[in-house]
Parts: sequence; C-alpha cells; structure tokens
Amino acid sequence: FGSRETAVQKAREPRQSPTRTEPPAMVLDEAFIQKCREAFNTFDADGSGTIDTQEMKLLLEAIGEAPTEEELFRFMADVDEDGTGEIEFAEFLRAFEKQRGGTQEVEDEMDTLDAFVALGGNADRSGHVDTQKLIRVVKEEFGMTIKIERLVEELDKDQDKMLNYSEFAALFV
Repeated sequence: FGSRETAVQKAREPRQSPTRTEPPAMVLDEAFIQKCREAFNTFDADGSGTIDTQEMKLLLEAIGEAPTEEELFRFMADVDEDGTGEIEFAEFLRAFEKQRGGTQEVEDEMDTLDAFVALGGNADRSGHVDTQKLIRVVKEEFGMTIKIERLVEELDKDQDKMLNYSEFAALFV
C-alpha cells in the first residue's frame, strides 16, 4: 500500500518541460494556491494528477465558460507547457498566474516557440512544421475533434503543406 501511495504521489508531482531551465516564480498567495489545488483535484476525475481535455472542458463550464472545440484546443495548447496533452497542477497554477498579470506575452512567445520546435521547427524560428504531423498531433494526442484541417489550410498561406514560424504562431493568436 505504501508503494502505491508513493506512485500516486509521484504521478501528481508536476513535470518539468525539458526545454525550460526553471519555472517562473509564482506570484500567488498560499490561500489562493490551496483553492486552486482543491479545484484541480475536483476536476481531476480519474485521480491521474493531470486534467485532460474533457476534464478541462468540465472545469471551464463549471466556472461559466462555454468554450468551442477550437477555443478549448487553443486553451489547452497555451497551458500545456510540456506538450503531454494534459495539464499538470504546476501548469494549471501558472495559467492563473498569467491571468493575474504575469509576463503573458513573453511566456506565450516561449510556449509557441517550444511547440514549434517540438513539432519539427528550429529554435531560431527557421524551418517548418509539417501540416499533416500537426493535424495528427491535434487529433491523436490531444483527442480534439475540431476542424484543424480548416485552420491549417487558412494559415498555410503558400499552400505548401508546411507552416513556417509566423504561420504556426498565428494558431495561437
């Protein structure tokens, strides 16, 4: 039993993104963090220590939001720093921190660049992301049913089936 408890505890520990050196310092007070933890645990229905797309949809609906599939995809992509398709508690907290006035633009740019690199682009913003790979990741890894093909087609200005950095970054605007 003790080893199961340890395994569950480890599963609930936030994972670090391999492309980041250190997470930004939190500007949230302990009481607010505790409320966030309670909300997170409430919507982590399967007890996995993460919130997946469907659990996030329920959470957003519970706070009065009614996101479309596309809005949910963009929200998950913005918050999911390590690209697992699920939100760990640390990512969840950083999302709230951003809402309370963190360095939103710099963080967004870093997140977009991290995603671009993870999908095949280069850290200097050169290179490209294959649109078929992007579509596969969105559908299979994020489990989204949005019309990602339509979005990609609109963004791929030169219709070469590849997104350069500026085309890719437009996904998150």
